[in-house]
Amino acid sequence: METVSTHPTVWSQNTALKEKRDVWQALKRGFRGRCPRCGEGKLFRAFLKVDDACSVCGLDFTPHRADDLPAYLVIVIVGHIVVPLALMIETNYSPPMALQLAIYLPLTFVASLGLLQPVKGAVVGIQWALRMHGFDEANPEPDTLV
Repeated sequence: METVSTHPTVWSQNTALKEKRDVWQALKRGFRGRCPRCGEGKLFRAFLKVDDACSVCGLDFTPHRADDLPAYLVIVIVGHIVVPLALMIETNYSPPMALQLAIYLPLTFVASLGLLQPVKGAVVGIQWALRMHGFDEANPEPDTLV
């Protein structure tokens, strides 16, 4: 049996220009809260605060512009889960309104909080993979703030 020796990748301007960025892999790594490039370092330093750089490969996370997109996506995802569930339960069982509120409000709250960080990580991962904003080392965006 052969042993495989893995050499650590040294990231530089030349390797960044040549690297192929897989969108699905970056999305999955971001969803897990990991660096979209190496998959090892943490993406977040707090619940929704993206770290300044990866502690493993040194990727600069400051160019990301997730803004409000993760919140909108979470609203769409949770809405597509809770609304059909509520309609099905209301149609088939007709429980009292107080019971429905006791179920749907906490369910919506917990699902939204649970998905917010993974969705934001996925958005940052997609931005890196598609070389959006300042993640394109070959053509960095100029500072627009004056």
